[in-house]
Amino acid sequence: QRDLGPNHFNVLGFPCNQFGSQEPGSDQEIESFVRKTYKVSFPMFSKIAVKGIGTNAAFKYLIDAFGKEPDWNFWKYLVDVNGKVVSAWGPTVSIEKIKPHITPLVRQLIISRKIGRAH
Repeated sequence: QRDLGPNHFNVLGFPCNQFGSQEPGSDQEIESFVRKTYKVSFPMFSKIAVKGIGTNAAFKYLIDAFGKEPDWNFWKYLVDVNGKVVSAWGPTVSIEKIKPHITPLVRQLIISRKIGRAH
């Protein structure tokens, strides 16, 4: 978010308590913890269900579009400007390994907006 945020890239955090009951706290406690511990600057949303019964509608869309549901915390989906799910990664994949997939999408968005302004 810090590196690519100024270029129309957003990270959205959705805590859940479905994996090892690792997020039992309130929304405020979770947000405070991740901001202090991980230094996140992106929006954190309320705790939701990301799989199974009661799955949040946004995650149902991500799962249906990509064909794989989260199997642990810190799951990451990459969605382009048109809402297409480009890829997904589990918790062991670092942000540094994902950046090469993000950068071309951001670059494409910047170029398309510059072209749009030129006309």
